[in-house]
Amino acid sequence: MNKLETRIPPPLIAIVIGLLMWQLSPAAIRTEEGALIRQSIAAIVAFIGLACDFLGAVSFRKAKTTVNPMSPEKSSALVCTGIYKYSRNPMYLGMALLLLALAIYLASAWALLGVMAYVLYITRFQIIPEERVMEKLFGQEYLAYKEKVRRWL
Repeated sequence: MNKLETRIPPPLIAIVIGLLMWQLSPAAIRTEEGALIRQSIAAIVAFIGLACDFLGAVSFRKAKTTVNPMSPEKSSALVCTGIYKYSRNPMYLGMALLLLALAIYLASAWALLGVMAYVLYITRFQIIPEERVMEKLFGQEYLAYKEKVRRWL
C-alpha cells in the first residue's frame, strides 16, 4: 500500500472519480422542478472549490515553494498564511468541493460516495505521507501549525 503514497497526482484521482460519478448517476442532466436551484447551488460550491485551489496555489507561489504533490520533500517553506490559516490542505479541499458540486449537479446520492472515496484516498495516500515529510522538514514549527489548523476544514 505504501507504494501508492504520493504516486498518483491528486487532480487525476479527482478526474477519475468525477468520471465514475458521472457514469454511475442515473441521469447526467436532470430538468425536473427545482433543477435551477440545485444547479445554482452546485455552481456556488464549484466556485468555492476553485477559489480554494487558486488561493492555495497562489500562497505556494508567493512562498516560492513547490506545488508538486508528487514531491513533498522538495518543499522549501512551510505556508501558514492566507487560506492556509483555515485549512492545511486547501487545494485538496477545493477538489473535494468540485466533486461535491458535481454530486449536487447530478442529484445523485450515489455520487456522494465518490466525494467520500476521494477524501479517504487523498487522506491516506497523499496527506498523511505529506504530513510525515513536513514533520521531518519543519519539525516543531509544523507540529505547532498542525495543532492550530485542521487537516481539511
